Amino acid sequence: MLKDTHAFSVKGSNINRATLGLLLSALMLGGLNVSVQAQDSPTQSTQTTSNPDQQAAAHVLDLLNQYSSDANWDKYFALYRKDGIFIGTDASERWGMAEFERYSRPTKGWRYDLTERHLIQHGNVILFDELLNSPAYGVSRGTGTLIKTNGNWEIAQYHLSFPIPNEVAKQITAEIKAVNKQ
Repeated sequence: MLKDTHAFSVKGSNINRATLGLLLSALMLGGLNVSVQAQDSPTQSTQTTSNPDQQAAAHVLDLLNQYSSDANWDKYFALYRKDGIFIGTDASERWGMAEFERYSRPTKGWRYDLTERHLIQHGNVILFDELLNSPAYGVSRGTGTLIKTNGNWEIAQYHLSFPIPNEVAKQITAEIKAVNKQ
């Protein structure tokens, strides 16, 4: 039984409330510091990417947005795996690379500016989600997967979507249902 009623037992050692409070405060301030740093630059990833793999993957995604804006299709499609998939905003748009290239190459490109990005790494796989801003469509979301192959990060899947604010979701989805019935 603990003699100090204001202490906690952690794996056989006693920690008093003051020590626990200081530890929790330090952890919270450290997390707050990371959040503030991330929000200072809206074009940078909001997740600290000190890991070289995550930095390299984030760079690939930055290049993807740049090359699509420039309509530099050779460099754009070189960032994807040969068996990559692009899922567009329309329910019919699930394209392999050859089909997506046929769609993209005649266009003048599209611009999406990074607002926020999160990366989660599992070995040679990185999952990502990013908020983007498009002059044509406003807020958009890109999600997908990168796979490290022969030392390089390649996009295996990219899914572009339009986040719908909850306040207008029923109205927007009703319009989508009406279009799909035609």
